[in-house]
Amino acid sequence: MAKKPRVKVPKSVNKGAIIEIKTLIPHKMETGQRKDSKGNKIPRFIINKVAVTFNGKPVVTADLHPAISANPYFAFSARVTESGTFNFVWTDDKGQSVKTSKSISVN
Repeated sequence: MAKKPRVKVPKSVNKGAIIEIKTLIPHKMETGQRKDSKGNKIPRFIINKVAVTFNGKPVVTADLHPAISANPYFAFSARVTESGTFNFVWTDDKGQSVKTSKSISVN
């Protein structure tokens, strides 16, 4: 599976603030369309699902397809009304997942 993802979440914000969250996960993202030097198809191997929760509630979910680039980058906005933890999960075609979390404090 992929190496450690990079995630940027502010450490603290004012209550009700809309924040931008940025993520990047290193992954080759093989589409299944290319062939190796012997002419054999290289099997598809992509991150096919991204899920983000905040304090256990869904924030973002995305189903990915072979057209997504290598090392996928995602940025999205969220309104934060309480302190808590964002949990991030990336799942690939082999069912392996990479997880990380980031906490945020509300003033």
